[in-house]
Amino acid sequence: MKHHNKDSKDKKEKDGGMAMRGVSRPMAEKQIRQHHKEMQSHDDGEQEKDQHQKHREGKKGGMKMDEEMRQNMLHMHHMQTLWIYWAIIMLGVWMVLSPLTFSYAKGTVDPSGGRDLWLSLEQRILFMKWSDIISGLGLIFFGWRSLSPNRPVSLWICCFIGIWLSIAPVLFWSPTAAGYLNNTLIGMLVISLTILIPGMPNMIMYMKMGSAVPPGWSYNPSSWPQRWIMIVLAFAGWGVSRYLGAFQLGYIDHAWDPFFGESTRQVLNSKMSHSLFISDGAMGALAYTFEFLMGFMGSPSRWRTMPWMVAVFGILVIPLGLVHIFLVISQPVVVGEWCTFCLLAAAIMLPMIPLEADEVIAMGQHMVQAKKRGDNLWKVFWKGGEPFEMNKDERSPKLMQFPQMPGKVYKASIWGMSFPWTLVASSLLGLWLMFAPATFGVSIEAMSAHINHVAGALIIVLSVICMGEVLRMGRWGNVLLGMVVAIGPWFTADSTLALNISGAVAGLIVAALAIPKGAKTETYGLWDKYVK
Repeated sequence: MKHHNKDSKDKKEKDGGMAMRGVSRPMAEKQIRQHHKEMQSHDDGEQEKDQHQKHREGKKGGMKMDEEMRQNMLHMHHMQTLWIYWAIIMLGVWMVLSPLTFSYAKGTVDPSGGRDLWLSLEQRILFMKWSDIISGLGLIFFGWRSLSPNRPVSLWICCFIGIWLSIAPVLFWSPTAAGYLNNTLIGMLVISLTILIPGMPNMIMYMKMGSAVPPGWSYNPSSWPQRWIMIVLAFAGWGVSRYLGAFQLGYIDHAWDPFFGESTRQVLNSKMSHSLFISDGAMGALAYTFEFLMGFMGSPSRWRTMPWMVAVFGILVIPLGLVHIFLVISQPVVVGEWCTFCLLAAAIMLPMIPLEADEVIAMGQHMVQAKKRGDNLWKVFWKGGEPFEMNKDERSPKLMQFPQMPGKVYKASIWGMSFPWTLVASSLLGLWLMFAPATFGVSIEAMSAHINHVAGALIIVLSVICMGEVLRMGRWGNVLLGMVVAIGPWFTADSTLALNISGAVAGLIVAALAIPKGAKTETYGLWDKYVK
């Protein structure tokens, strides 16, 4: 029995321990653990008569929770996290007073490069002022409502107010740095207080105990080590993008570049950048903010319990990340210049794509299996689905072990990625193609240089993405890219023989290197047949 209780406790901790989220006092933690113990004792005294019902309730070595138990857990959880809702109210008061405290009409700045905005200065000041006041009043009202348990709608509204506060200074081109800083920091705090620290609102009422590792997979793509590296990368990308956004918004007068000098200013103030109605640097910082915060959301089995969140996270990282990378790649073609920090932001985003793809595919597998079983996909997508098996994640190390075993935790964070020499060599050849025009004295504005720059960058992007084993089949795209760079420059009038030969040799090698599949180190359930 002692061993059983220990396993149950470990399982609750691994599954996220919803009732423990947001608890910061030892006595509160003790009360909740005692409550869990009482519920477990109650469950152990019950005898299941129907095996199918036993499976659906997640019993099978786990814990069955009826409606009354869930209600008790919800009320106890709310009691122990009551400080959060008072904090939301106080942040609402802060936002109402912010326009009076910081005076958005004093010390205003204009965006860099003489950019034409979609709002006048007076409108920017007015919109920021009323956005803060209305948002603050909303936090006060719905935060007050949240003081009573079982009001998830009020908490979600507070969360969306936090999201709006993060967006408003970017959309309205906040005329002061204080307004931008105030809104973005308070926005992150509100999001954290509503859905991160206490957990998803009312998830206790419908969460389903079950497997931590997707059926047929050799590891858990939602484990904390797997998410740790995503959080770190997103935070780094946020720092870089915020610096670029601060220059475009006019909060700093100079954008430093260690390699390309004034090129960064030209890129950030280019016609391509000015064609957007918002700052692309600040927009990048906003996207990284959401990615950073979403890395903390959900339990280590969120691929099953929160498909909607994994889908949104995947959209932020994969398609939007690819758009960001392609915009950076196009800089030498459209602007004729490079930007070091833009390249750095793209380099940070690139490995996030294969690192996140496995979690998205695990979620997709769960949805496919749920459909075959006849489940309501709409309900499964928003509230998670019944487990297909009961298992524990015995392989992933605990994140708290990082200071003692950093190597072990790091290796666990990149499970699902392997580094075949063919893809590594292709990446290096792509890097050479990007520098080849300058090496052979070809102008950056020449068409042959454009072919080398764009094809070389795309070869790097595709090679790194395909280091994610679930995306390994994408390497065949390097055959096409290799042929383009091998043949294309010969038909341009502004190339040189040396550049043409360089492109032909490198392109043919890249095409040949795309043929071997490379190592496959993990298993991926239903997706295994697509790793080829």
